[in-house]
Amino acid sequence: MRIVIGEGSCGIAAGAEKVRQELLKHNLGTASLDIAGCIGMCYLEPIVDIYDGDKLINRLVKVQPSDAQAIAEYAVSGDESKIEKLKVSAEDSEFLSKQTRIALRRCGIINPEEIDAFINADGYTALKKCLTELTPEQVIEIIKVSGLAGRGGAGFPTWFKWNAARQSAGDEKYLICNADEGDPGAFMDRAVIESDPHTLIEGMLIGAYAIGAKHAVVYVRAEYPLAIKRLEKAIEQASERGLIGDNIFDSGFSCDFTIKAGAGAFVCGEETALIESLEGHRGMPRLKPPFPAASGYWQKPSNINNVETFANVSWIINNGGEAFAAMGTEGSKGTKVFAVTGKVKRSGLVEIPMGKTLKDVIFDIGGGMKGTKAFKAVQMGGPSGGCIPVDLIDTVIDYKALGATGAIMGSGGMVVMDEDTCMVGMAKFFLDFTAKESCGKCIHCRIGTKRMLEILERITKGQGKNGDIELLEELCYSIKDGALCGLGQTAPNPVLTTIKYFRNEYEAHINEKKCPAGECSDLIEYKIIEDKCKGCTLCARNCPVNAIEGSVKVPHKIDITKCIKCGKCYSSCKFGAIIKA
Repeated sequence: MRIVIGEGSCGIAAGAEKVRQELLKHNLGTASLDIAGCIGMCYLEPIVDIYDGDKLINRLVKVQPSDAQAIAEYAVSGDESKIEKLKVSAEDSEFLSKQTRIALRRCGIINPEEIDAFINADGYTALKKCLTELTPEQVIEIIKVSGLAGRGGAGFPTWFKWNAARQSAGDEKYLICNADEGDPGAFMDRAVIESDPHTLIEGMLIGAYAIGAKHAVVYVRAEYPLAIKRLEKAIEQASERGLIGDNIFDSGFSCDFTIKAGAGAFVCGEETALIESLEGHRGMPRLKPPFPAASGYWQKPSNINNVETFANVSWIINNGGEAFAAMGTEGSKGTKVFAVTGKVKRSGLVEIPMGKTLKDVIFDIGGGMKGTKAFKAVQMGGPSGGCIPVDLIDTVIDYKALGATGAIMGSGGMVVMDEDTCMVGMAKFFLDFTAKESCGKCIHCRIGTKRMLEILERITKGQGKNGDIELLEELCYSIKDGALCGLGQTAPNPVLTTIKYFRNEYEAHINEKKCPAGECSDLIEYKIIEDKCKGCTLCARNCPVNAIEGSVKVPHKIDITKCIKCGKCYSSCKFGAIIKA
């Protein structure tokens, strides 16, 4: 028996390390204790998986240190009654059973800190195949047949970028992995590096062989300390085995690896800004052309893909480009990983074939809405994406269909919102992010996003005026047309989509000075309905500014001159006597 504890960032944050330390204090009989990364069921962490050989026989969820005794007793006796209350439900098991995992195929299953665990799961077989059986041109052709497109957001054909770098003149070339992942709510790349770092290394080595690069660089944000730690260890282990360095598999191909920890600038997700940062400069985009394939890192031919893109490569080599292309839609092949967060029951990592619908992910896999509120919208593509309303819940997940809604696929962030979400406030949140993250190089982005944010702030404070919506739209299109890089060109998307689908909310804020969702504090007034108030005094006791008056069993009243609109009374009332007006 093998007891495996999920120790990705989510598991550790939930207490997985404490569970492991507690298990070490108990007699586990002949059972071994091991770790894995994130299986993707983040909402159920800490997770303990129990294997008989390679077969998963029990998955235990929301495990606490106090459960260690019961798990130890089960390990020794085999008595499943000891762990019955910890077993994952059939309903929650559907979260994984309804997915198709390629990029995440080993995440949460193997020990990310042991190279042998990766090798025993067919690791580095694709690299050996490429170096001993295939020419670089044949590798690129397999990737072309697969239809793999960049998973970082733009969806550009991977083979085309590889081929362009391959054909560029020069003996010194660079292969770069963009692991910056700056979108709020996105954690796909982090999970892959933490859970299966050798998959990234193998995919990058194959890419380096294809383009003729001897140097591979991973640009990862410094806020991912566990990912960096495990990647450093994986590089060290692969180097010791001769899988990184000189004459790999006696093929004559050599490649070294370095890691650059970035400071966390969103703009460095743009490939030329990333290159500037790698070279030690401030992260600001370059004018294109020349493109990185011709003149990139240190003005040498360079290729940049993100973590998820590289995580698919070895599977494609081992299974054939046709197998990958058989999944998905005509214009969007293979699978895509999403980080599903927000007001959804089952939050975590989801990998599905392109062609599934938003409804499939949110309601079938994600389990629908958390709480009693109805689904309202989903934000796709982070600050560069847009909000897709409930009316379009059947939208197919591929690059073309999502683009038609005004959103984008992006790197894979999917934030689910319910009817209590103010869409004007949501647009303001993302504009605040992009305005702060703008590098300032071009006027349209530097000044335009700031002016848009100021308008949105006025509107959410009840100071909006006629013409604000039209002015926002005018600014949006000016910024899209004039910005230098993708950050500025896509920054208006959250505003444009919320105006397109939720214009009535903007109008209510401006004309009626009301927030329909009851979320903008400046536009809220709390009132107590007398015939519902029981005089329990709970609201008065929770009010931090003593704005509620009343005695026991007598209806209370709120002094609006004192009220700071914190919502403590509203959330504490058990009788529905307090409303937002």
